[in-house]
Amino acid sequence: MDWKIELIFVPVTDVDRSKDFYMRIGFNPDHDQVPYEGLRFVQMTPPGSACSIAFGTGLDIPLEPGQQNTIQVVVPDADAAKAQLEAAGVEARGVEDLGWGRFVWFDDPDGNTWTLQQLPDDAAP
Repeated sequence: MDWKIELIFVPVTDVDRSKDFYMRIGFNPDHDQVPYEGLRFVQMTPPGSACSIAFGTGLDIPLEPGQQNTIQVVVPDADAAKAQLEAAGVEARGVEDLGWGRFVWFDDPDGNTWTLQQLPDDAAP
């Protein structure tokens, strides 16, 4: 039986600003639905990922905006990822080689921190 992580919630203060930000860095806007008054659900997927993020209003996310700092995304090239973020106007930190990968960090408009990891050449798939 496969177990797949498919959706991670990200707490935000401004849904439209967040949607704009994630689209600017290349995320696909999969859904933006208001099934009833008081609930808005936005789902976005990073390019090439099987796992999406979700945010919105009326969702019961147990974190305050800016507290999500545990999402790590694998990228093929940390330097290129940093350059792509900077070209989109996003301040990126790194590239830092930690032995088990090369890392870049960036924050969304609410201060949620993302980690991008380029796996070392000898890493198992």
